[in-house]
Amino acid sequence: MMLRSVAGLLSPAGPRAKLSILTFHRVLAQPDPLLPDEPDVARFDEELRWLARWFQVLPLDEAAARLQAGSLPARAAVITFDDGYANNATQALPLLQKHAMPATFFIASGFLNGGLMWNDAIIETVRGCRQPQLDLSALGLGSWPLGSVAERRQALNGLIAKIKYQTPPERLALVAQIADLAEVRLPDDLMMRSEQVRLLHRAGMQIGAHTCSHPILATLSDAEAEREIVDSQAALQDIIAAPVRLFAYPNGRPGKDYHASHAAMLRRAGFVAAVSTAMGAASLGSDPFQLPRFKPWDRSAFKYGLRMLGNLRAPAAQLA
Repeated sequence: MMLRSVAGLLSPAGPRAKLSILTFHRVLAQPDPLLPDEPDVARFDEELRWLARWFQVLPLDEAAARLQAGSLPARAAVITFDDGYANNATQALPLLQKHAMPATFFIASGFLNGGLMWNDAIIETVRGCRQPQLDLSALGLGSWPLGSVAERRQALNGLIAKIKYQTPPERLALVAQIADLAEVRLPDDLMMRSEQVRLLHRAGMQIGAHTCSHPILATLSDAEAEREIVDSQAALQDIIAAPVRLFAYPNGRPGKDYHASHAAMLRRAGFVAAVSTAMGAASLGSDPFQLPRFKPWDRSAFKYGLRMLGNLRAPAAQLA
């Protein structure tokens, strides 16, 4: 009750309210040593219980509109998922329904129906490689020992960091070459199929756009960036036969991964709100096209709650 009370003081109802937006990517059937920060079903269930105890979880479009109107309830929160992983439908949805909580799923439309994001291609390559050392010197990416879980995690994190800011065609070419050198066959079932997107929509969850190929928008020309935005919106609208008016910036750091010109593109396309990955909580006057998001990583209820309270107090970074 103490955490709930303090959250109410930091985020009362009305014009002084703050909006906490949580970001997730996957909910795993069981813990994965290569993805220690991704919750499995038991942990996600526990986190939803904590949120139900302390916060009022709203749909993102409603929360964004009420934030601007100064009519949010006390302790308002939103749950979001990025990218479009199949386990969002198979693992996360049943738990959200169990707790009667809405969520918004931001989907990179180009990876539906058998596609694979470039970073997951790296993860699955490192996971599946049976060589003691992944030698990528010929690609200018160094050589990575794979003798332990820790070394595999170091390899995948290092490779992702080296490749992240290259253009989408360059990234795709590199990850294909890396998989070939590692002698790994990549999976085709990590991302959702169209029917799973429709399942989420029919269940009352919100579907948002996350571009087609998950590029860093700031690395693209204006024409390329706008095409990524509007094509992803159109593809998802075709799938669910309903408007798609919510957006998440890939990577999402203000001024580095997206610029004011990209927010303007969203407005022109009819979006009503967009989320970044800047920490902090939104408040009255926050730009609805730069709403911050946060994800506590603590394992105990008390520490998780304290970090949520700290985030309510943090100023949210955004473009001027």
